Amino acid sequence: MAHSPSRVFAAVSPSAGDVYQDENETVFNRGRKQTPLHTLNNTRVVQMTGCAELSYPPDRATVTISVKNSKEHVNDVTNSVTRRLEYILQTARQHDVKEESISVTKHLQREEELFHMRAEVLVVFSDFEKMQQARSVLIEKLDKSVCVGDPYYSHSAESLSLLRRRVCLEAVDNARLKASEACCILGQALGRPLLVREEESREWTSGQHEVTDSPLTLHQKTGVTLVTASSRVFVAFELRPKDSNRRKF
Repeated sequence: MAHSPSRVFAAVSPSAGDVYQDENETVFNRGRKQTPLHTLNNTRVVQMTGCAELSYPPDRATVTISVKNSKEHVNDVTNSVTRRLEYILQTARQHDVKEESISVTKHLQREEELFHMRAEVLVVFSDFEKMQQARSVLIEKLDKSVCVGDPYYSHSAESLSLLRRRVCLEAVDNARLKASEACCILGQALGRPLLVREEESREWTSGQHEVTDSPLTLHQKTGVTLVTASSRVFVAFELRPKDSNRRKF
């Protein structure tokens, strides 16, 4: 988790309405149409921007297993491929893969006196350790007619949605912390939030490795698909005077 470095917290503006504005806001944003906070019954306001950056590793791995064979009789080639398919599907189920995470395609063709059949199984794992165990079983138990591919790591829609929500909330919390510290410096108290607006949201793939002659390890392949998201928000808080009449004991 990474946070934007703190710079100047706030600048006191002597204009009507006592609006305290974050100086880190860009000139472009200052030119945009802003919500008229100063019209809220002369409410004193402190405005801040908050930034956050979070990274998520992949949460699923897709493994492709292909089976092919050739026979003189169609029944022979069909039975041969089907037996191997049943073993592949059974192995996936034994490693807690749900039916909706398995897809099977088959293709049969004839060339001269031979029937060629090819089948492909796509298995999506959410448990990487069980994925490795299942691959090891298939590679060990099945013959050369079966090809077990390397895992392809990716992010589910649920994982990306959670990443976007978390990074936005983290940016809001950073803005609140900055506003709270600014209020302490100015001798004021931070009130309720008046406006929250996400100014920018970005995502990119990080953790890329340099190209080398050596193959990537499983850990490196996982890092290749690391997704990072950033968020910048604008938050306005009510500014309250500190209670100077409270008794001190």
